[in-house]
Amino acid sequence: MTRSVIDPITRIEGHMRVEMEVENGKVTNAWTTAGSFRGIELVVENRTPADAAQIVQRICGVCPVSHAQSASIASEKAYGITIPNNARIIRNLLEGAQFLHSNILWFYNLAALDYVNPLNALKADPADALALAQQAGTSINSDFAALKTRLQAFAENGQLSIFSGNWFDAEDGTAYKLPPELDLICTAHYLEALKFQAKSSEISALLGGKMPHIMTLIPGGTSFVPTAQKLDDLRALCHEVYEWVRTTMVPDTLAIAPYYLDALGYGKGCGRYLAWGVFENKSMKMSERYLPSGVVDENNRLSDPEESMITEYVGHSWYKGSGTYQAPDFTTEPEFTEYDVNDRYTWCKAPAYGGKPYEATSLSRALAAYGRKVPYMVEHMDAMLEALGHPGDLEILKSTLGRTAVRQIETTYIAKMMCDWADELIEAVKSGDSEYFKEPATTTGSGSGFWEAPRGALYHSAKIDGGKIKGYQIIIPTTWNLAPINEHGEHGPVEQALIGCPVEDIHKPIHALRTVHSYDPCVSCSVHVSEPATGKRFSTVTNPWGVK
Repeated sequence: MTRSVIDPITRIEGHMRVEMEVENGKVTNAWTTAGSFRGIELVVENRTPADAAQIVQRICGVCPVSHAQSASIASEKAYGITIPNNARIIRNLLEGAQFLHSNILWFYNLAALDYVNPLNALKADPADALALAQQAGTSINSDFAALKTRLQAFAENGQLSIFSGNWFDAEDGTAYKLPPELDLICTAHYLEALKFQAKSSEISALLGGKMPHIMTLIPGGTSFVPTAQKLDDLRALCHEVYEWVRTTMVPDTLAIAPYYLDALGYGKGCGRYLAWGVFENKSMKMSERYLPSGVVDENNRLSDPEESMITEYVGHSWYKGSGTYQAPDFTTEPEFTEYDVNDRYTWCKAPAYGGKPYEATSLSRALAAYGRKVPYMVEHMDAMLEALGHPGDLEILKSTLGRTAVRQIETTYIAKMMCDWADELIEAVKSGDSEYFKEPATTTGSGSGFWEAPRGALYHSAKIDGGKIKGYQIIIPTTWNLAPINEHGEHGPVEQALIGCPVEDIHKPIHALRTVHSYDPCVSCSVHVSEPATGKRFSTVTNPWGVK
């Protein structure tokens, strides 16, 4: 048996460690560790809900809008407020812009380098790359010959910059399987993705004052009031981003996937999925959101979420006690002991729904949307399944490659909806609707905000007395996904997904890395690998920019 530790896992948000036992070329046991304590729940105590909506955004620089949304919904529930229609549309646009930035960032700049080797693009024939791009139906916005020359200059001076520190030589160089021309195309889109992340954040800044950490999303609605010029700019930006996403992300996914179909065979995880839903429609019902709520169990049964089914166990986490707390619970008592996989080994608690671990990712949203028969998602998920050679077989999406691929459908859907919401806002303003904010009629109550961050289900719950927060609880998607072993001895979703992963290179377990990245965890990562039978051990420390 071999033990493998990756610490940190790079190209994620935050700090994470994965420790794995390997036997006969497969992971047989795994432990994931979140290595930092935030304690934002304690920071917002005795502050106003308006303060909380600003403070909780500091949890993350990638998904601050989601935290502001969830915090605001919690206080609006407590105060009995239904936000005005204009605020609903503007908050959808703010959330959508953040989703586009995050999903583009994740696919091209965080996950794609597990499959795409820019150095192999040096062997490409630019004319053949152009022909291949046309055949694949993906966008052609870059000069492939000029890009190859630029890459050659990087390679010759040894300064690979953003492409350094990766695992292109894993499994003696055989782990990366794309032809040079496809590597060149995807490298071009990697660089274009940087521009369209910026375009997406420009939308956030236009509506929110700045990005990250917007200022206009407040409990009761929004403080943003559109002008004709801003609406014109908004509509143009939405259409520009949509056009690039539509012509690039799904086509690239379908071009890459055939070379890595083995990744449909591992990384399933716990096989249970939950989504709280995101993007309100006029009904303001979770089940009728544009990406609706849904709990999908191991038998693919879909049900509505119930708050009383949510619990958190702390017996393997660095908190006082070994109890299981039912939501909403406002207990946060950190107590670090030591790293011991047989006892406590993470700052993540172990959330459960009905006593069982659940995955909270974009795949969860896709499965819920499919189960709710959202037309766009059903049509395009069916088309992707057919393109992958598995028509009608949703089960193959429950894998490392399936989880990685399906998110591009969601991204295209959101980009399309952004154009529709921009038009909806223009029509609302033209109609003379000028309501953007509602004052609370009371300042005492309790409420929970069920929402989604780009990487999964997000939950904020607040107890408020006289306008001041007296209790606060947050369960982020990564807490669900990186949950440690629960009170029943069952591993969390990512740990279960890692068990069974093939490991052909103990020093660079690329399949495990692809599996972790498919969850888009929001922690900084660490990976350590060891082999007890031989005493071999490997560790590396790399920052998110690939500089050792």
